[in-house]
Amino acid sequence: MTPDPTLMLALALALVVAYLVADMGARVAQSMLRGVIGDPELEKIFVDRPRRVVRIVIFLITAIALSFPAMRLAGVESPVGGNPRAVADWLLDRGLRIAVIAIGAYLVIRIGSAAARRFEREMSQGTGLDVIERTKRAQTLGRLLQKMLAIVVTAMAGLMILRELDVDITPVLTGAGIAGLAVGFGAQTLVRDVISGFFLILEDQVRVGDVAQVNGQGGLVEEVNLRTIVLRDEQGAVHIFPNGEVKTLANMSKDFSYYVITVAVPFEGDVDRAMDAMRAAAATLMDDEQFKPHILEPLDVYGVDNFEPGQLVIKARIKTVPLKQWLVGRELRKRIARTFAERGIKLPVPTMMVLASEAGEAGKAGKN
Repeated sequence: MTPDPTLMLALALALVVAYLVADMGARVAQSMLRGVIGDPELEKIFVDRPRRVVRIVIFLITAIALSFPAMRLAGVESPVGGNPRAVADWLLDRGLRIAVIAIGAYLVIRIGSAAARRFEREMSQGTGLDVIERTKRAQTLGRLLQKMLAIVVTAMAGLMILRELDVDITPVLTGAGIAGLAVGFGAQTLVRDVISGFFLILEDQVRVGDVAQVNGQGGLVEEVNLRTIVLRDEQGAVHIFPNGEVKTLANMSKDFSYYVITVAVPFEGDVDRAMDAMRAAAATLMDDEQFKPHILEPLDVYGVDNFEPGQLVIKARIKTVPLKQWLVGRELRKRIARTFAERGIKLPVPTMMVLASEAGEAGKAGKN
């Protein structure tokens, strides 16, 4: 069967028009996303991919909608049963509105994600200790806002699409109201977790990237949600705590951190020489370009902090930027040990004293 040239020309014209419309819509979406992001490095994720999705969706819908009038103009009967004009009218009317709603919801979610990323990037600019704190807070708020925006926009778009499909959404809204009432009465634990999480985030108690102890369990904070806090300990295990059950929370990396160190010296040792050696070791650490940016203040030596069997305990601490206290502390211990060895300062050696009673030995000998 030879293809009808008129039909082929009409369909080709419909595809060309559909491509032009899709390309125009994709360009509009691209310009909107670029205006929000403003960073060429992130355009591949937040601009190029959404642009392709928008172009494909608009092209398919427009091509299907225009194919029926093109076939009718070519004098060819539509393969779709029923009234092809009614199908075309539905696609151009409600089908187009459904597509616009879906594309609009997708773009709003992507724009929200791009805006959150841009917010995090702008908060991370600059130097100094405040940048670290701003970055943590921006990451926490950005992830929370992205999740909330996706849930709200998806729910609204779903209800609008159901309405376009002549589905009565009144029972849905009524059911949502009843479900909300049931949640208020029956899910009191969930409500408590959400309220606790809201105030936890509002008061900036802990952020993503902090090292914290929650109910005695320490770890790196990976997520701060309205309902839960997610920690990962040094062994890689993930611990999830509902916000309403957080009884104690110790943030070990907010604003600044301290590394506390104790050094033992023998009773007969020179305490002043040992403290001078500790300060000298810390001074070499502060002069090192690798560790200098992590140290905020010189080593603060308290002095003799405790008496223990056979030794005196000297206590000190050094102030560092958040999350760097362990790196600085390990290097400080190594340099203190090296400085002590260079200056001939000896560390206490565990000893054991055994006392033998002469009277007891003499009594045993008499019995024998």
